[in-house]
Amino acid sequence: HSLRRTKASIIYKATGNIRAIQILLGHSKIENTVRYLGVDIEDALTLAEKTEI
Repeated sequence: HSLRRTKASIIYKATGNIRAIQILLGHSKIENTVRYLGVDIEDALTLAEKTEI
């Protein structure tokens, strides 16, 4: 189980694509993926700051 979590975390950190991780893990709710990865407000803010419009 820890290998599954580690791989998901590595992919998330490389891409920032939480929806892709949700699909890969087979989670029906995005909330489960967020909790699984331990995504917090700081992660979300960092992604927002890196995104240019």
